[in-house]
Amino acid sequence: MKEDTRAGKPSERFRAGRAGEDEAVAWLEQAGLAIIARNFRSRIGEVDIIAREGETIVFVEVKRWSAFGAEALDQGIDGRKQRRIIETAKYFLAAHREYNSMAVRFDVIFINHGALSHIPSAFGEFL
Repeated sequence: MKEDTRAGKPSERFRAGRAGEDEAVAWLEQAGLAIIARNFRSRIGEVDIIAREGETIVFVEVKRWSAFGAEALDQGIDGRKQRRIIETAKYFLAAHREYNSMAVRFDVIFINHGALSHIPSAFGEFL
């Protein structure tokens, strides 16, 4: 997550997003996933969390919303956002060939008013 600052201090939105990612990491680790990277960036986009679950590499998008419910996720993670995550995942895999033989999955973690929902295989590349 790129830090948004005003007068040198992180914005409330940045702090809330970071807290959501911290919560998601803790949940994933408790569920048995090993965290490989956080906030992995390429020129195309960013992946919030990259984790390993057995022989599967998992690219996780974290959404922390208080104003919208899970039914609005398709607006927050639209086709354009999904393509950016997928292309960034490809960039990561090209740079880290040790994961190339693994299955790939794209998950979403949605946090709303303290409730965390994990959506495995929320989207993928179908072309």
